[in-house]
Amino acid sequence: MFHIKQIGTFCSKIFVMNKFKDRLRELRVEKNISRKRLAKELFVSVRLVSYWEKGERECSFDMLITLAKYFNVSVDYLLGVVDF
Repeated sequence: MFHIKQIGTFCSKIFVMNKFKDRLRELRVEKNISRKRLAKELFVSVRLVSYWEKGERECSFDMLITLAKYFNVSVDYLLGVVDF
C-alpha cells in the first residue's frame, strides 16, 4: 500500500509538471516574450526558464506566484488545475 501511494504521488507530480511546462511556454509565446526577456525580468537564468519549460526542474512556490502575477493568471491555471 505504501508503494501505491508513492507511485500515485509520483504520477500526480508528473501530470502537474507536464501541465506547468506547457502552460508556461504557451503563455510566454502568446505574449511574444523571449526566454531571455522572461529570465531577465524574473532575475533568473535563461537556462532555468528553459528547464521549467522542458519539465526538467520545478520552480519554487514563490516563483510560481511571481509567474502567475507576471502573466496575470491564477496559480491553478499554471498548474493545470483549471483551464481558464
